[in-house]
Amino acid sequence: MSKTKWRSVDGIVLLNKPIGLSSNQALQRVRRLYRAAKAGHTGALDPLATGMLPLCLGEATKFSQFLLDADKRYITCIQLGKRTTTGDKEGDVLTVEPVPSLSDVELETILDQFRGDIEQVPPMYSALKHEGKPLYEYARKGIVIERKRRQVRISNLTLISRTEDTLTLDVQCSKGTYIRTIGEDIGEALGCGAHLHSLHRVSTAGYSPDDMLSLEEFEVLAQQGEDQLDAKLMSMDTAVAHLDQVELSPLQAREMVFGRRVENHTELALDSLVRLYDQGENRFLGLGVIKDHFIKPQRLINTSELANN
Repeated sequence: MSKTKWRSVDGIVLLNKPIGLSSNQALQRVRRLYRAAKAGHTGALDPLATGMLPLCLGEATKFSQFLLDADKRYITCIQLGKRTTTGDKEGDVLTVEPVPSLSDVELETILDQFRGDIEQVPPMYSALKHEGKPLYEYARKGIVIERKRRQVRISNLTLISRTEDTLTLDVQCSKGTYIRTIGEDIGEALGCGAHLHSLHRVSTAGYSPDDMLSLEEFEVLAQQGEDQLDAKLMSMDTAVAHLDQVELSPLQAREMVFGRRVENHTELALDSLVRLYDQGENRFLGLGVIKDHFIKPQRLINTSELANN
């Protein structure tokens, strides 16, 4: 079997992760198709979950943290009346209780408890680390680790549909939110218990779900040639599109790529992060930070060809 010849490829692609694969397994499949020398995902999805998994290739990995920190949107189906060991349908059933009959108004009153700023206790079946190991490794051994409550923000929670024993919800939330915990906590508030039946991430950081591709679609493109794959790469600056943009003159751009500060002619707030562009080439350079009368380099991409000119 021939050894993969990795190549330098930079940009972001949006994978519609299939059920059954871990985020890392999905990442590695796409990475091999691109033959990308460097790659990383931005916010793990459980094997049970599907949907948007932004993958950063090459220099785009320098900005993956911004996607990790971004708001996310999910569609989830909660199965009422059954608690499980894992909080989802893959766990063993712990309890079975009747689901109360509630009017839409009564249900909305309960759901309202989970809107806005709320506190959660991270589930044991999660990738959160304790002494260097993910919590799910302890959980599989029956070991329970005490977890601190954390505050998250649920900016939108809409009931899409309901049956006698399920709720389908549209949830938009801040980073670090566990949808599985929301499902379990809603079950407790109803007094019958609940677990997650399905979970689909619709979007991250405002990326459109229309731009997602399945693994099968990536594989078809790979068969057509790497130029077809590369055509699906999104610019790495889309990961930081929420930051203000500053254009530098060619001379300033050259100074910046050498790691030198340049004069600040903006009126942006002190210590704010900004996107930097070479005005002459309309090229993204990376991030800078406003420091009084100067802009200092903060996180730059590899622009060796510009530095050598």
